[in-house]
Amino acid sequence: MKRVIAWGVAASLLGYTVGGSAVGVTQSARSISASDKATGAKAHPELLQEYGGAYTGPQAAYVRGVGQKIAVQSGLSNSQSDFTVTLLNSPVNNAFAIPGGYVYVTRQLLALMNDEAELASVLGHEVGHVAARHANKRNTTSTIGSVLAGVLGAVTGSSALGQLASSGAQLVTLRFSRQQEYQADDLGISYLARAGYDPYAAADMLAALNAQTALDADIKGGDDARAVPSWMSTHPNGADRVARARQQATTTGIAITDRQRNGDAFLARLDGLLYDDDPAQGMIDGTNFRHPKLRIGFTAPAGYRLANSPSAVSISGTGGQAQFSGGALGSGLPAYVDGVFRKLGGAGAPDTLRQMRVNGLPAAYATARATSGQRAVDITVFAYQMGTNDAYHFMLVTPSGSGIGPFAPMVQGFARLTDAQAAAIKPRRIEIVTVKSGDSVGSLASRMGYADQRVERFRTINALAGDARLRVGQKVKLIVAG
Repeated sequence: MKRVIAWGVAASLLGYTVGGSAVGVTQSARSISASDKATGAKAHPELLQEYGGAYTGPQAAYVRGVGQKIAVQSGLSNSQSDFTVTLLNSPVNNAFAIPGGYVYVTRQLLALMNDEAELASVLGHEVGHVAARHANKRNTTSTIGSVLAGVLGAVTGSSALGQLASSGAQLVTLRFSRQQEYQADDLGISYLARAGYDPYAAADMLAALNAQTALDADIKGGDDARAVPSWMSTHPNGADRVARARQQATTTGIAITDRQRNGDAFLARLDGLLYDDDPAQGMIDGTNFRHPKLRIGFTAPAGYRLANSPSAVSISGTGGQAQFSGGALGSGLPAYVDGVFRKLGGAGAPDTLRQMRVNGLPAAYATARATSGQRAVDITVFAYQMGTNDAYHFMLVTPSGSGIGPFAPMVQGFARLTDAQAAAIKPRRIEIVTVKSGDSVGSLASRMGYADQRVERFRTINALAGDARLRVGQKVKLIVAG
């Protein structure tokens, strides 16, 4: 989350026309049209904003090269320079492509891969969706911001409240049908074969995504709100799809041992890659949110899930939903709270606005009644003044009559971080190590920068089955703190 909030506008995802289908797709296109380039160029900065911007580490150029190599296999253009491939600074597992030759993959998903062929398979699959014009037949689904939109209705008869909640801190993504996934798989596998990669890498990548999704669900006790929007939430997967991708790879006539996967070289490139949250955007640890740069922090109620984005933090649970964001203080807290209510479609803050101090900070809040269909809810805006220019606020949604409800400890616990607290917040990064004599899964997993399920995390990120053994000289990934 950044200091000043800019409510995002969802990009429109359109498709290309390419002759043929499946593995034998005909490469009829030779260049990307001017209109497609204009569409992509307009959406590109919005997507960067939604996903934390472009990652600037040394991995970015490597991803760009692999992406351009695989993208030209689609027939959308014969020139690699027509494709803009971006590594996104995002802690969610996602990848996608849009018109104009724009292809994206997040650093979190990159970290799950174990060789260059797997990277090419993901990017090729996304380009396949564009080549097959699947976006023209899509079902749109909103993501992070929808936790509020699902319960918010009108304030004083206006629908703007729900519209604002559903647009902030989220991106309209695509939910593809099973048949569309199969076709994109087939196209991506054909691209792999043409580019000289092992076509079986696609099935291996799908299996790795299945394993990561299962681990996320186990860690969080259900659907992981922080992983939305994720590759798996918009691309239905399953064991049957893995088997199908493996069977499809056999149709290329390429044996598993005939192609190099560039595994060691790929892992060497990953060394030092940022993993999970970026401290510059704030970090989530369980129910805690801490932002070392802004020097602020709060703790959500037990059992609630947090989702961080460049523009807001969403908090969701059975007793209510909330978003945390900020902006310019303006002429004072009462005017700031009034302005938030007006943006939500109301007539301004209620007359019951209260002012106080919370942990030494000037604070103010007000609660208004809203409706969602036939259901009444309470909307609370709870704001804090930071210095002379900045303010932060929670927007809370609770059942009618609850007011602040279960969020009382959270809003009362918002506070500045001390210099020592901020300095103690360290990011996690990927570290590539070489297995030595005496190393085991258990001994290496003990070095993972987590307090729980270290062995499971180590096996998943390295695609190690439960009975897999390490060999001396093998390169593996660790996720370490600091």
